[in-house]
Amino acid sequence: MMADLRAGLIGLGMMGRHHARVLRSLPGVELVAVADPGGDAHGAAGGLEVGRDVQHLIDSGIDYAMVAVPTAYHEEIALALAEAGVHAMVEKPLASDVASAGRMADAFASRGLVGATGHIERYNPALQQLRSRLEAGDLGEVFQVITRRQGPFPARIADVGVVKDLATHDIDLTAWVTGSTFTSVAAQTAFRSGRTHEDLVAVVGKLADGTVTSHLVNWLSPMKERVTVVTGERGSYIADTLNADLTFYANGTVATTWESVARFRGVSEGDVVRYAIAKPEPLRTEHEAFRDAVLGKPADIVTMEQGLATVRVAEAVLEAASSGATIQL
Repeated sequence: MMADLRAGLIGLGMMGRHHARVLRSLPGVELVAVADPGGDAHGAAGGLEVGRDVQHLIDSGIDYAMVAVPTAYHEEIALALAEAGVHAMVEKPLASDVASAGRMADAFASRGLVGATGHIERYNPALQQLRSRLEAGDLGEVFQVITRRQGPFPARIADVGVVKDLATHDIDLTAWVTGSTFTSVAAQTAFRSGRTHEDLVAVVGKLADGTVTSHLVNWLSPMKERVTVVTGERGSYIADTLNADLTFYANGTVATTWESVARFRGVSEGDVVRYAIAKPEPLRTEHEAFRDAVLGKPADIVTMEQGLATVRVAEAVLEAASSGATIQL
């Protein structure tokens, strides 16, 4: 029987408290150290001493760390962990800019450490199911991916705008479900709520495999919407990641007898199927994958290299919006 992996957590805020809860219940893992210079506002420490900084985690002799601090502090903390030989998962976005994300990815790779980015949407059951169906070729060739992520302003500190805070989810999940990478982006942003960062973005993108993408993101909407629509040869999948539902709209095979419509080489409505899928908590699935990666088992983690690629696309989106040009990646 192997001893449990010793885990540490830095950042006990809105996300950190959930990480603490999941780490406490994870088989094969013991949460041994927590830190947050702002103390423990949500009572997540559970009797552990609340350290002031990352050194407190390192001194506790941890095997790996979860970093859930504001984006601006990611690099400094991650580099200290890498230097100490500690594996780490860092909340998304990996860093506030490409240069910083690159240094982080290099620091872990060069020391042979497991470095991951917390792009939690990948672990949403609806998207996991969607990806395996796309991989199996169930949709045939993929033509288009649309994402909509709209809702009220999130009640957590935003040191970035919607592009880096929210659109990074959509950039990552789009590249992941299609197994392709972004090659170009064009975008429009708006500043409507008096903050220094953009609070609305519309992105049009193209992937290396020719797929056309569209992403609407804002935190100005009174309703909540998190939807991914993938359209291809055989129909469309709609993943509702708020409810973890996946629905398939098949292209109809019914012959059209009405001549003027029949001449149009298009599709018609076919069967609609909503799949019954298991719905484990995405955060738990994410932590299980990272634990397995630390143990050297095959695991589907979001690597820091992938986190870096997402930051690169996010920066291109902001550049496209400010310049009015389509940016090639």
